[in-house]
Formats: sequence, structure tokens, C-alpha cells
Amino acid sequence: MPRNQGFSEPEYSAEYSAEYSVSLPSDPDRGGGRTHEISVRNSGSCLCLPRFMRLTFVPESLENLYQTYFKRQRHETLLVLVVFAALFDCYVVVMCAVVYSKDMLAPLIVAGIGLVLSIILFVLCKKGLLPDRVTRKVVPYLLWLLITAQIFSYLGLNFAQAHAASDTVGWQAFFVFSFFITLPLSLSPIVILSVVSCVVHTLVLGVTVAQQQQDQLNGIQLLREILANIFLYLCAIIVGIMSYYMADRKHRKAFLEARQSLEVKMNLEEQSQQQENLMLSILPKHVADEMLKDMKKDESQKDQQQFNTMYMYRHENVSILFADIVGFTQLSSACSAQELVKLLNELFARFDKLAAKYHQLRIKILGDCYYCICGLPDYREDHAVCSILMGLAMVEAISYVREKTKTGVDMRVGVHTGTVLGGVLGQKRWQYDVWSTDVTVANKMESGGIPGRVHISQSTMDCLKGEFDVEPGDGGSRCDYLDEKGIETYLIIASKPEVKKTATQNGLNGSALPNGAPTSSKPNSPALIETKEPNGNTTVSTSEETEEHETQADNPSFPNPRRRLHLQDLADRVVDASEDEHELNQLLNEALLERESAQVVKKRNTFLLSMRFMDPEMETRYSVEKEKQSGAAFSCSCVVLLCTALVEILIDPGLMTNYVTFVVGEILLLVLTVCSLAAIFPRAFPKKLVAFSTWIDRTRWARNTWAMLAIFILVMANVVDMLSCLQYYTGPTNRTAVVEEEELYGCLANPKYYNYVAVLSLIATIMLVQVSHMVKLTLMLLVTGAVAVINLYAWCPIFDEYDHRRFREHDVPIISLEKMQVFSSPGLNGTDRLPLMPSKYSMTVMMFIMMLSFYYFSRHVEKLARTLFLWKIEVHDQKERVYEMRRWNEALVTNMLPEHVARHFLGSKKRDEELYSQSYDEIGVMFASLPNFADFYTEESINNGGIECLRFLNEIISDFDSLLDNPKFRIITKIKTIGSTYMAASGVTPDVNTNGFTGSNKEEKSEKERWQHLADLADFALAMKDTLTNINNQSFNNFMLRIGMNKGGVLAGVIGARKPHYDIWGNTVNVASRMESTGVMGNIQVVEETQAILREYGFRFVRRGPIFVKGKGELLTFFLKGRDKPAAFPNGSFVTLPHQVVDNS
Repeated sequence: MPRNQGFSEPEYSAEYSAEYSVSLPSDPDRGGGRTHEISVRNSGSCLCLPRFMRLTFVPESLENLYQTYFKRQRHETLLVLVVFAALFDCYVVVMCAVVYSKDMLAPLIVAGIGLVLSIILFVLCKKGLLPDRVTRKVVPYLLWLLITAQIFSYLGLNFAQAHAASDTVGWQAFFVFSFFITLPLSLSPIVILSVVSCVVHTLVLGVTVAQQQQDQLNGIQLLREILANIFLYLCAIIVGIMSYYMADRKHRKAFLEARQSLEVKMNLEEQSQQQENLMLSILPKHVADEMLKDMKKDESQKDQQQFNTMYMYRHENVSILFADIVGFTQLSSACSAQELVKLLNELFARFDKLAAKYHQLRIKILGDCYYCICGLPDYREDHAVCSILMGLAMVEAISYVREKTKTGVDMRVGVHTGTVLGGVLGQKRWQYDVWSTDVTVANKMESGGIPGRVHISQSTMDCLKGEFDVEPGDGGSRCDYLDEKGIETYLIIASKPEVKKTATQNGLNGSALPNGAPTSSKPNSPALIETKEPNGNTTVSTSEETEEHETQADNPSFPNPRRRLHLQDLADRVVDASEDEHELNQLLNEALLERESAQVVKKRNTFLLSMRFMDPEMETRYSVEKEKQSGAAFSCSCVVLLCTALVEILIDPGLMTNYVTFVVGEILLLVLTVCSLAAIFPRAFPKKLVAFSTWIDRTRWARNTWAMLAIFILVMANVVDMLSCLQYYTGPTNRTAVVEEEELYGCLANPKYYNYVAVLSLIATIMLVQVSHMVKLTLMLLVTGAVAVINLYAWCPIFDEYDHRRFREHDVPIISLEKMQVFSSPGLNGTDRLPLMPSKYSMTVMMFIMMLSFYYFSRHVEKLARTLFLWKIEVHDQKERVYEMRRWNEALVTNMLPEHVARHFLGSKKRDEELYSQSYDEIGVMFASLPNFADFYTEESINNGGIECLRFLNEIISDFDSLLDNPKFRIITKIKTIGSTYMAASGVTPDVNTNGFTGSNKEEKSEKERWQHLADLADFALAMKDTLTNINNQSFNNFMLRIGMNKGGVLAGVIGARKPHYDIWGNTVNVASRMESTGVMGNIQVVEETQAILREYGFRFVRRGPIFVKGKGELLTFFLKGRDKPAAFPNGSFVTLPHQVVDNS
């Protein structure tokens, strides 16, 4: 089955045009479905962003729902930000406690309070103790305010009145970026909050430094430092926006997949319900369940069976009702074929409603005969009473037809109580039927009845217990079978009040009683709508029901569909979600909530430390999952290197190494970025490059190597620049001398900025996609370790010189604390101590704290990525379940209805009484019966009450069905089986009417081409005889077929849309049936017109002569004896069948 294009994944990349579509199908077998547009937002505060970053769902309600989902998804990342804040507080506490003095008390208390508040906030959010509205609307802003306040408190209270332009800049950049990756807000508020905090921080820091250095202020140097701060913040904001965009794209994709998941589930429920409704309208539930169970068995299990599967069950003490329309021939002559089918459809639909009221299981419709059973499959004590009431209601209902058509039609009803064998025979065109001697008696009760009366047997009378008045029926005088068997019969005498009283006592609704029988359909029902087909006219009409509300009695044979999925109730609450966007969005929101509440990634699914899936196959599938945002991640590395170069140039414009590392590093990073983008935009790059890029995306070690190269380039650029600064250091200066301004040059005056540049490298590391948290940890350890080594060893004197100079310039008293000797600096007097933690240690600790924070976030991101992957797998599995259900659906339905008819019923939602009919001009009809099977059938215990006899009949019919799998007989359609009679027709498929000839008008074909299907039907009849001969030889039986064939026009259609029954009607069918009933065992009888056509195909005939046919008079008939030459197909190929004689001369 072709996969629906609507399920294709949308491309998320910078190549987005103004809009793109994602088709979400309502039917997995067709490409059509709802199309939701993603357009560019052209208003609001995000107009400064590129077009591809301003995508939004249309309609607005869908976008609002997505925003709610997105913010809810980021609720856990809000907890990550709380952890970041707590780690910052711990950093401040450690920095203050290690060099504790009275001046450190204030920042220590503030940091302690901040830590307690962070812990409280974490617990409240984690446990869900806050109202949802407060969590979504208030907590993000409250957390931003808390973090900003802590940074300013640390800045104002912790630097001993000796501030520098670089103080807390690294933390400010760290938290600005963290806002973008954690806050559950829209992009605009996050940008505003970040810009506000950066502007305020820059202004406060600049003004404070300017005031403290009034006499020694170096304006140019301060300006360069402020600009360097701005570029650091700008880099954090730009990369933060890109990270937000990447997360937004990923969640939009997950959102669309969630919507698909919901629609798939609803589609699955709709398909399941359609399948079950159609199955249960044709087959009882217990039989349908067995069939589904057997169809899902492996072929190996089926091969082990000795016989073909037979679904047959014995039911005792049931009442069988047969009803026949008297005067049907007169009615047929008074109506056209289409009007007749429409009338039968209305009438039998009413009978089906009555059957539901009176707990009847309709078995089959045979032309104008309707028969049903009460007490099957679940026993009812009042089965006889229900059947009598059903018969009386049918007699009353036929009066509508009598009044409308002005004809003398009436109902003849017979009821008998006994035992039946109910089930399905054969392997194709399944129809539930019943067999037993009691079924034969019930049939004879109808044929020996009186029009307008209900005729019952003695066994039924015994079950009534005086509920109805009766009179002698004298059925033996009208039916020889009843007379031979000596069956006493009765006719029901019941006035309407008595019937109503009896129904009430039995708990039946009076609205369906004879005097409450359904009124007629509207006389001005819509005219028939005709559409041409290759071999006839297709007619679809709908009759309106005047009964708008009916109280449905519980019928055990037609239960409500069982719930299968957890979201079944969602499908039940929406009649047609495709027409009600608001309702579907509500369902989607509930489905998303349900999915989020399920702990998908659990310890049993993943390893605790590595987070890898325990299932190696699942891990392999995850590792080759292609991520369409890898190019954006490498672009972030380019932005980081650019901002790094700008910051270093501002700090040390004379250091040539900065320029070299920037140019070389940017070129290398651009190469990596282009190689990553090639797989996303294959049309813009050479094929070899695209293939190489795709290989990198799908190969885990290559992908990790590529990521490591990008970060290694950033690290090496920073390391080389830091080591190059050592050329300016000439040794420790005199602590008492006044340091000249020109000595404060480049990295010697601002060594912290090179650590802040390393913070940007950490940010670039966590931007990598499709890289595990362990690889990211390795890369972050590389960044942090390299900087730590340089800080503590190579740059140790530079940081000591920086600290000493800074506090000397601000006239800060140097304190002496013996316990702080561990932090003594080689360049300082042995008793001189700094009022703060030395910068080389504080910067190193800061890097490690940030590394731990980002690693914690990386684990969270990987957990989310694996969760989304499992959700995607779930959606994929649900799609497969839809396709599988569709396949079972088609297999079951096409085994009950012809394929083109099944498509009509499953293709769209049908009204209860919608009619399907199709007229054909040139059709072949065949009836094949086993007359001597009646002698073979016995209900003795040795035959298991007749079941073993029916098992043998099932083998015969199944072998006949298997002949239809032959490509030569593909044009032949099995109509039904009636007892031991097999009915088939040729040429009733709308798209092909001859072997090898398709479509077009029949005038364009020769007569031999047009009637090829009739020759195939004759071949099929001969093949049936050969098949039966083989069965006889193997089973030592002597069954013989009696076959009748005819050709001509018929009307094919479905009557009873609630319980669809496909059949064909017309004079052609009647004559074919008479050819069988008046035939001779072992022969195929045809009329002269059919013989004239088949003779042209090489068939041999023997003239039988004229015979009398009821309703037709004398007809000249022939016996078909065989075929002298093989069938020639239009393409020149030949197929030799067993009965054909090949002339080898």
C-alpha cells in the first residue's frame, strides 16, 4: 500500500520560503487531508528577525495551542535555570567564605538567601505546588528578577570598592544565554529581558568604574572594555536566539507529529469502527472475532491445518423466521429496475430496524425473501414471542409498499423453532447462513403460509405459552413437505391492542409494533443520480428517514465497538474532527498532556549514566537519526569565533596573533559549516559534497569527530591568543611604584576577558546537535582544562600582577590573614593578602561551575531528544498500525463485498439508508448446485449433528473459491452461496469487462472481445466440474454439479445499507436460476442465445431441446460439454485448463 505523502517530515532549515505546507491526512489510503500552513509573521516585535525565524502556524488557534505546548515543554528547562542560579549562589558563597572578613558578610548573606530561595522555588515547581497560571506567567519573570538581583548584589558588595569593567561580565553573558535556552516564554520577552539586563549591567558597571577612577580614569581603555562587554553580550544574545530558533523548530516538528499521532489514532478508530460495523452488519460478532484471529495467524500455522477453516457453531432452541414478498413478480413489472432496488432497500432497511427492536439476527436476503433468527448467538427465553412480533410488524410494514405502488403485494411469514448450525462456508464472499432440518422446515412454513398472516409450527406454539391466540394453519394442504413430515401448523390471531400488551410485557418498545410501524419514506425522495461506467450505469440515491429518533434496544449480536486505545474516548467525542478545528485542537491539547504525563524515558529504557537505550537496535536507529539543524549549530561556532576576535581586538588591538587565529579558524569553521549544510540544501551543492555531508550526519563517529573539530578550533584559537600575551609580560613590578598608564597594555590590563571568551566556547559546545552529552562533556572539559592550566601556570604572574595593581590603584588596604597563606602570590609580600579570592582561582572556578551547569543542561537536552525520538517512533508505529488495519479491513470487506462496492462503503461516511446500485448490459450469470448433497446431509451424532457434513461442503466451496485466484478468472465475481448452491457472475467489475480489455466504450470492441468474460465464466463452470471430480476421487463420493448459465443485462447493487447485502437482479438472473433448477445433474444448461455466443469460443454443445420454464414458457436449451481449444488472450498468451483439449497436430 502506498504511503501517504502527508506523513513526510517537514524540512526545518534556513531555506524556508514564505510558507510551506504540512498535509495531515484524514485517510491513510489517500493523499488528501487537511493542510495547515506555516506562514511568516509580519507583525509584532520579531520583525527584526530573518524571515525563516518568524514562522507561525495558521490558523492562529493552532499557533496559540503550539505556544502553550512549547512553554509547557520548557517548564522542565525552567528548573534547569533554577539549578544554574543555585550553582551561582554556591559560587558566591565559596568565594566569600574562603577569604571571609567583615566585608564579606553582606554578600555572603545575600548569596545564602538567594540559594534558599532557589531551593524553595525548585521544590515548588518540581512538585507542582504552584498554580499552573502562576508557574507559566509569574515564575519566569520572578526567576529572571532573582538572578539579576543576585548578579548586581555580587557586583556591588563583593569587590571591595575596587571595581573593574570586567567584573561579573562572564556571569552576565552566561545567564543571558541561559535565559534563551530555559525560560518558557516567547522569543520577544526573552530578548527584551536580556537586553534590559545587559544595558543596565553595562551602565551600572561603567558609571561605577568611572566614579571610582575619577583621577586615574583612562577613558579610551574604559570605552574599549565596555565595547568588549557589549560584544560578549551580543554574542550571547545572537547564539541564544539561534538556540531558541532551533528548539522552536524541533518542538514545532514534534507538535506536528503529535497532531499526526492524534489524527492517526482517530483515523485508526474510525477505520476500526467502520470495519467492525460493516463486519457486524454481515457477520455475527463471535464469527467475526474468530475470522480476525485466524487472519492474523502466521502462514506456517495455516499450513498445518488439514482442512480449510470453517466457522460453524451449533445453536439450539432458536426461532427461525422466513418472510417472502407475495406478488413480487407483479411489483417488478410495475417498477423500473432502479426503482425496484430502491424500494427493496427501503423495505429491507425497515425490516433491519424491526430486527434490532425484536432482537433478531438477520441471516440473509434472497431476492425478495428475508429470513432471520432470534436467540442467536445469545439465548433468549422469549425468542418465539419476539419472532411472532417481528412477523406481525413485517406484515404491517408491507402495507406501505402496497399503498405506494397500488399493487397487491403482501408478506407471507413462517416461523419454526428448533436447532440450527450457523456460520460461514468457503473462503470468499463470506455471508453468514444457517443450515439444519429445522431451517428447511421454517422455509416450508413460509412457502406453505398465507399472505398477510404469520404461520407457525407446533414447536413454536409450544414456546409461546399462550401469549397469542391462534387458529389451525392447515399447512400440509399447501405444502407437501409439511404434509409428509406431519407437522402441525397454526396461524396467529392478534388484534393490535393484544400485540401491544404482549410487547410491553416482554419489555419491547411499542413504537415498532404493527400499529407503530415506521412510516413511509418521503414520496419526493431525490431522483436517481446516474454516472456512466464502462459496462453500465452507476446509481447512488439516498432516501430520507422520517424517524429522527429511535430507541435502540440492546442487541447482543450488534454490540458497540470495543475500546482499543487509550484515546478512544477522544474519537467518540468528535463526530468529524476534520470539519471542526476548535474541537480537534482541544483533543490535540489533551493528547499532548497525556503524552507528556507518561514517563517515556525511564531507567528501564536507558542506562542511567550514558543515557543510551538499553535496546541496541533502538540506539542504532537513534544514532542514525538525521538532524536538520547541524548546519545552524556550526554557524554558531562561526559567530562565537567572530565575537571572540572582536573582543580580543578591542582588548589588545596590537596582538597580531588574534588576527591570524581569527582568519584561519573562521575559514576552517566555514568549511565545517558548509559540509554540514550540504545535506540540508542538496540542490545548492555538488552531489559528492552532499553525499559526504549525508554520510557525516548518519555516522555517529564521523558526526562526533566533526563536532570535536569545531570546538578544537575555538579552543586552539583561544589558547594560542592567551599564550601569545606572555610576550608582553616582563616580570613583577615594584609594589610601591606608581604604575604608568602605558604599562597597562592588552591582556596584562584585562586578563579576565580571555576567560570570558572561553565561556563563549562552552556555549558553542552545547549548541552542537546529534552529539551525546558525554562527547559534549569531553569537549567542555577540554575547554575548561586548557583555560585552567593557563590560568594557574602560564598566566599565574599575570593574574597576580593584575590583582595587585587593581587594589593598589583604588587604595584598598591589603589585609593579612594567616589562614589564607594558601592563596599567597609569588609576586606579593609574604604577609600581604588580597581582600578577594585571587582572579586566577575565581576565573577557574567560574569556568568549572559553568561547565557543570552546561553539562546538566546537556543531559536534559539529550533526555528531551530521546523522548521526542520515542514519540516519533510511536507515531511511526501508529501509522503502521493504520496501514495494517487498512489491510485487514480491505481483506475482510472484500471477502464480503466486491472490491468496488467495498470502496464505496468505506470510502466515505454513508447515511443509514444510502443506496448503491449499478446497471450492466452484458453480464454472465451462473448457478451451480449440488442436488445430491441433501441426501448426504444428516444430523446424526456420528456427523456431530451435521457439522461434519457441512465441513465437507466447506471444502468443496473453498476449492471452488480457490479457482477464482487463477488470473484467468479475475473477471468472475462470486455473488453468494445459497445452501449448497454457488452463484457467480462475470463482467460486474466496473473497470474491466473482458480479459485483457479495459475501459472505453463497448462500441469500440468486437463482439468476441465484449463477451470474453462469458467464455471465462463457462471455463470456470467446467473447472468447477473438474474440481468436484477430483474431490470425489479423493473422498470416494459421487457428488455432481447441476449448472445453469445465462447472459444479458442485470442490476447489481446493495440493499440494506445498515446491513449491506450485495446481489444482482433481473430477468437474466431469473433465467440462469431456472436453467439450474430445470437442468440435469452433471450438465451445464444454457439457452439458445448463450449457446450461440459461446460456440464462437470453441465450446461444444449438445442440444437438449425445448423445456418449460416457469414464467417464460418453453425455451430451447443446450448442454455445454467442453471446449476444443485453449482460450486465447489478447496478448497472444494461452492458458490450458484441465477440461480443455489441446490439438497438437
